[in-house]
Amino acid sequence: MKGVLLVNLGSPESPTPKDVKPYLDEFLMDKRVIDVPFLLRALLVRGIILRKRPEKAAAAYKKIWWDEGSPLIVLSKRMHEIVKRKVEIPVSLAMRYGKPSLLSGLQELSDKGVTEVLLFPLYPQHAMASTETILVLAEEHRKKYFPNMKFTIVPAFYNKPDYIRNLSDSIKIHLQNFEYDHLLFSYHGIPERHIRKTDVTKSHCTIDGSCCNTPSPAHEFCYRHQCTETTRLVVEYLNIPEGKYSQTYQSRLAGDKWLDPYTDVEINKMPEKGIKKLAVVTPAFVSDCLETLEEIAMEANHQFKEHGGTDFLAIPCLNDDEEWCKTISSWINTWADK
Repeated sequence: MKGVLLVNLGSPESPTPKDVKPYLDEFLMDKRVIDVPFLLRALLVRGIILRKRPEKAAAAYKKIWWDEGSPLIVLSKRMHEIVKRKVEIPVSLAMRYGKPSLLSGLQELSDKGVTEVLLFPLYPQHAMASTETILVLAEEHRKKYFPNMKFTIVPAFYNKPDYIRNLSDSIKIHLQNFEYDHLLFSYHGIPERHIRKTDVTKSHCTIDGSCCNTPSPAHEFCYRHQCTETTRLVVEYLNIPEGKYSQTYQSRLAGDKWLDPYTDVEINKMPEKGIKKLAVVTPAFVSDCLETLEEIAMEANHQFKEHGGTDFLAIPCLNDDEEWCKTISSWINTWADK
């Protein structure tokens, strides 16, 4: 019997330091998020970061928290409910960090008699710290608890025509009543070394502006290339003129060289360049979360206006958009019918 496991990032159970701390511990102790040896990672995370970060992060979560709970969890559940109604096989929802856990999602499918699982990471672009860590943990659980299960992996869908159409149409709808000067594509940042680590050729990814546009097997797992392609395809679909859009990376941490240009730095420069009305879309996420609702819709909005901007629009993620849910369901049904 076939079934599907949709997997998103996850969230603390509440916007309190007590619940944020174990969530951050699970997240930051993942060796594909902070990819240094265990002892150094433990010293950094548990000896330094978790001393102060939970309070700061809890305050940020509190600003975006809904009455129903974490926006990412609520939106993922809404999407899950719509998709379940459109397919005829069992569909479970899990989070990589926090609850519902990946193990509980697999157990739910197993209890329904599922032996073939379509593992569906809800990330358009592939990265070590997102897609890869889901696949690795799922395989660990399969070997330990579900040895008779078989996985089929949904690959990164950053360039799939259905996804590009859904994303582009959503952007178009939200821009209908907003005369923007500039559209910014802001993707979640990752350290440059993650790009090199996922380079299957071990030589292609020079991160110099040309490698992403030069065909290579490395592109199958290259986050930077896939972000660039998503932007290019949306721009082409919407016929956005050159000079009226750009691409940046957000959420960097201090210490390492992360993908640039940086979202906050670029946004702060825009008003002096004559960009007074800015729209921002965040295509690394399919569900709104802390990084979109607090970092962009609140903090970036505030900074942009402090530097002279007048109008700011944070375009929502696809969330539980009906057409997006139809696309997910269509992909599932195509696999189920094989």
